[in-house]
Amino acid sequence: MKKVILTGDRPTGKLHLGHYVGSLENRVRLQDEYQQYIMIADIQALTDNFETPEKITTNVHEVVLDYLSIGINPLKSTIFIQSQVPELSELTIYYLNLVTLGRLERNPTVKNEILQKGYDSSIPAGFFCYPVSQAADITAFKADAVPVGEDQIPMIEQANEIVRKFNRIYKTNCLKEAKVILSKNPRLVGIDGQCKASKSLANAIYLSDSAEEIKRKVSLMYTDPKHLRISDPGTVEGNVVFTYLDAFHTNKEEIEALKAHYRKGGLGDSVIKELLTDRLQTMLAPIRDKRNSFKSEEIVDILITGTRAARDVAKNTLEEVRQSIGFRYFC
Repeated sequence: MKKVILTGDRPTGKLHLGHYVGSLENRVRLQDEYQQYIMIADIQALTDNFETPEKITTNVHEVVLDYLSIGINPLKSTIFIQSQVPELSELTIYYLNLVTLGRLERNPTVKNEILQKGYDSSIPAGFFCYPVSQAADITAFKADAVPVGEDQIPMIEQANEIVRKFNRIYKTNCLKEAKVILSKNPRLVGIDGQCKASKSLANAIYLSDSAEEIKRKVSLMYTDPKHLRISDPGTVEGNVVFTYLDAFHTNKEEIEALKAHYRKGGLGDSVIKELLTDRLQTMLAPIRDKRNSFKSEEIVDILITGTRAARDVAKNTLEEVRQSIGFRYFC
């Protein structure tokens, strides 16, 4: 039997190239190696979007379309909606008893996200506790592994701590620890060069962007502010165009030659931007076309089928957890 992995995204917008290079490309490959569950994390998204739920609900289908467009096959991967599997919420309640406030405060991923979002003492409790919810998601499917970026490693570590504590207290082995599958590629910087590509910062190129929009966004990309004339030597490090060429251009020798030329001088920003535009157009056109080929009712059917299958698995795990605790009142 194939090993299990759990992965997913928050449906707060369409998916972008940062998702693609960071995890989506891996999921296409991993679905042939693992039994893959892909979760649309709408409950998790609600923790910091509770006042604008429409931002989540209107994007669930958009995210699924992005999955299908890059080659995720619903016959190989189970795509489901988090909120429609209520067993995950009950597991979260049980796990909250195993985690202290201090431990949540020390989680590096949560601390960084609190800073990024500008929270102070007004942190929503749901947001603060979402690592526990994430532990429920992972353990419900007895995931052997979870594909993540380096910044998410503390979340998996905390989930495994919960597993060990639960199994020790209730003298069971019904919960399973998960390993990390690290992405081979670093997080993709935004087109502004300031930080990672992000839906909330509007600095990303989306998988569904039109040809005109891709060209416009590449034209806005941060390069080298000191490279004022074509004859001037330019800096490659921190130059977003070269970062994207490294990530997406297939001819690595050509890119290295362009870097040497740029550093020496005599290569204009417009030339490398045009090269990147052509590469992205070639890569994204078939993805965009495939995305547009699906009908709304197909997406609904995929989500209904996937969510039913996911719920069947989660029910079994929840029953084991209840029995381990001793919640067996009606035998």
